[in-house]
Amino acid sequence: MATLEQCRGALEKLAENLAGANGDLRSAAALDRSVSCWITDLNTTFVGRLVDSRIEDVTAEPGPPAERAQIRLTMTGEDLVALVDGELHFARAWGSGRIKLEAGLRDLIRLRKLL
Repeated sequence: MATLEQCRGALEKLAENLAGANGDLRSAAALDRSVSCWITDLNTTFVGRLVDSRIEDVTAEPGPPAERAQIRLTMTGEDLVALVDGELHFARAWGSGRIKLEAGLRDLIRLRKLL
């Protein structure tokens, strides 16, 4: 089981990867949206904003998301760390239900380039 610190580190690494993206990947992440990532096994939600290919103002809150973010992820801490480290393929994990992604249709279409 991943720790809260490992999950925070994985999200920081994801934020760095998005900020360093080029071309189509950068344009796909160039949104201004609220985001949440509920880590089910730690019963903690990380919330923040995706702004111009950066994840900003990330905070951790106990329990499931208190408010409905525009882009919502749900997964275990182990899956978050494995996903960011490149050990877990997002599309397969999403298709099997290990990871849940909820967003508006337009956002899903843009985000598919990142997945």
